Amino acid sequence: MSLSPLLLVLTIIFVFLAIMGEADSPSYIQYTTVTGFFLQDVPSTDAANFDYTAENFGLIDRPYDTDDEYDPKAEKTQWQRFDHQVFRYNRQSGRNVQYKVIFMGRHGEGYHNVAESFYGTPAWNCYWSEKDGNGTVTWADAHITEAGVKQAQKANAFWAKELAEQKVPAPERYYTSPLDRCLSTANITFSGLSLPSRRPFVPEVKELLREAIGIHTCDRRSSKTYIHDTYPTYTFEAGFAEDDPLWKPDLRETDPATEARLKNLLDDVFSHDDSTYISFTSHSGAIAAALRAIGHRPFGLVTGSVIPILIKAETVQGSPPSTSIPASTGAPSCTANPTPVSAS
Repeated sequence: MSLSPLLLVLTIIFVFLAIMGEADSPSYIQYTTVTGFFLQDVPSTDAANFDYTAENFGLIDRPYDTDDEYDPKAEKTQWQRFDHQVFRYNRQSGRNVQYKVIFMGRHGEGYHNVAESFYGTPAWNCYWSEKDGNGTVTWADAHITEAGVKQAQKANAFWAKELAEQKVPAPERYYTSPLDRCLSTANITFSGLSLPSRRPFVPEVKELLREAIGIHTCDRRSSKTYIHDTYPTYTFEAGFAEDDPLWKPDLRETDPATEARLKNLLDDVFSHDDSTYISFTSHSGAIAAALRAIGHRPFGLVTGSVIPILIKAETVQGSPPSTSIPASTGAPSCTANPTPVSAS
C-alpha cells in the first residue's frame, strides 16, 4: 500500500529531524583491536624477537569466513584473502562502525638512540637529552644513522617483495611525524615502489603523530620551511605552523597525555579519511600510546620495524568516559655524574 503524499512528507521530515538530532548530540569514537589475524596481537608473541620481514608482517596463516565465496579454488594469497575479509567487515557493518588496517612503522635508528645507549637512560633523561648534541654528534631533531638508513632500506625491499608476491594492499594514505627521523624513514621506505597509480606515495605531515613532547631536543621539530625544502613532495595538514608550537624546554608530556594526543589523532583520521589501508611513520612512544588507545596489548617496536593492526572504530552516542590527564613534568634530577670521563 502506497503512502499518502502528506504521510510521505511527514515521514521524510521525521527521518531528517532524527538524523539532525543525532548529529547534534554528543558522540565519541570507541576503538578496539580486532584480534586473531596478526601475531603481534597474540600474547605469546615476543616483541623483542619479532621480525616482521620473516612473518609476512605478522599475518597469521589461517582460513577466513569469506574464503568459500572469494577463493573457492584456493588460488589467492593470505593477504588477498585477508583484504576481502576486511572488505566484508566494512560492507556489513552499520554506518557507525568502520574497520581500518594501519601499518605502524617506527623510524630507523637515530643519533639520539645511539646517544641514549651510550650514556645510559638515566643520564640521558636527566642531562644529555636537554642538549643539542655532545660536540661530536648532533641529535636535536635527530636524523637517522647509517644503520637507520639500512633499516629503512630493508623495509623498502620487504614492501617491494610483499607487493609483488603476497599482493599486500598498498597504503591508500601515508601519514608521518614531523620529526626528521620519520620524514627520512618514510621517504626511504616507500620511494621507488611499484605502487598502484591511485595510491601514490604522497605523505601528509601530522603534528600529533610525533614523539612525547618537551625537554628532549631530539623531539623538537624543525621549521615547516625546512621540512618543505628537504621533502618537497610531502604535504602538510591544515594549520601546520611554521615553527614548533608544542615543544617546551622545561616540561615533558606524560604518558597519559601522549595517549590522549594519539587518540585525538586517530579521531581525526577515522573521521576524515575514508581509506581502509593507512601508513603511520612514527616513534616508539607514540606508537605505544596509539596501541593503548585502541586496546592493543603492549608491543614494543625496535627501530625500523613495522606492524599492521586491524582496528574497529565505532561512533558511540553520548559523552566519552571522563579521564584524568596528569600535567607535564620537569626533567628528573641526576643521581650520579652524567658525564663519563671519555666525554669530558
